[in-house]
Amino acid sequence: MRVKSGREANTRGDGTSILDAFKGAKDQVKVNRFLWTATLQVLDFLPVEAADPFTGVISTGFGTPPGGGQAYRATVLISDPALDARALNVALQTRGGPVSAATERAVEDAILNRARQLRIDAARF
Repeated sequence: MRVKSGREANTRGDGTSILDAFKGAKDQVKVNRFLWTATLQVLDFLPVEAADPFTGVISTGFGTPPGGGQAYRATVLISDPALDARALNVALQTRGGPVSAATERAVEDAILNRARQLRIDAARF
């Protein structure tokens, strides 16, 4: 009977080992840290239900903005490490359904502006 070495004992038939799970998945998206932080800051009035920095998705529950009467919820996708408008996709919804494209664009602009401010502040240090 042949005794398997440590490397052989930990591998499955397909040549991968349990340690490969800790190296990081190949389908992970690298998100821009400034966009991520800016999104959480701009939408801080919404309760975060799920936030996954590995896929770039932030999902919130319903919340009312300060001084507003309408409740919103948001799903945000940050799909790129670049600080760029193409890397950010915001979907807003009210209890009555989706909001206008202009409202979504205004929230995206607020997030992008805050992200740029954060990047400028980080460059100072």
